Amino acid sequence: MGSTVFMPMKELAAQIKWDERGLVPAIVQDASTKQVLMMAYMNEESFRLSAEKGETVFWSRSRNELWHKGATSGNTQRIASVKLDCDGDTLLVEVVPAGPACHTGATTCFERETQAAAETAPSAHRFAILEALERTIAQREKDMPEGAYTTYLFDKGVDKILKKVGEEAAEVIIAAKNRSADELRYEASDLIFHLLVLLQEQKLPLDEVLQELERRHKK
Repeated sequence: MGSTVFMPMKELAAQIKWDERGLVPAIVQDASTKQVLMMAYMNEESFRLSAEKGETVFWSRSRNELWHKGATSGNTQRIASVKLDCDGDTLLVEVVPAGPACHTGATTCFERETQAAAETAPSAHRFAILEALERTIAQREKDMPEGAYTTYLFDKGVDKILKKVGEEAAEVIIAAKNRSADELRYEASDLIFHLLVLLQEQKLPLDEVLQELERRHKK
């Protein structure tokens, strides 16, 4: 069984088998959740810039130009690692995303799947609701729709959000002391929601929290 070979980005670049157009496909994967986010192409210049910036830079075949992911949207992808496959013709780029990968606003570009796959592997998306909720909260902060509870929270500011997080944490404690699973489930849901609102207000992606948990788990 082979072991992983670690090498500098410059040395890795020398081993890439660029196609006739000077490109190599790059599969982008969330370093924490391992979810595949997107697939794009790199040329030698975009690979070099990615190494220098520490963020993904691709080559747009349609626009025929370099493309720094998130340069305009803010949805950048901080590179955690770059791996080259055994044939040398495909990259796997593990990233810490600062927002959704897809231009549609979805976390991943691979949103559509067969019904059979969804039925046979439901556990693969057990945290999908957190991703959906995070996107919704971010959109609510941007649009501030009238009458929405999240609009109220963002309008009142961080002190109100912190107050709600504290209140919900206390309710979780009470529910646990009462040994009530139904009550605990309800109050824990409220706490998680308000915590996500706080993370959005502070502009701290949930992915970075998950990454921190992963680092602690590895120790």
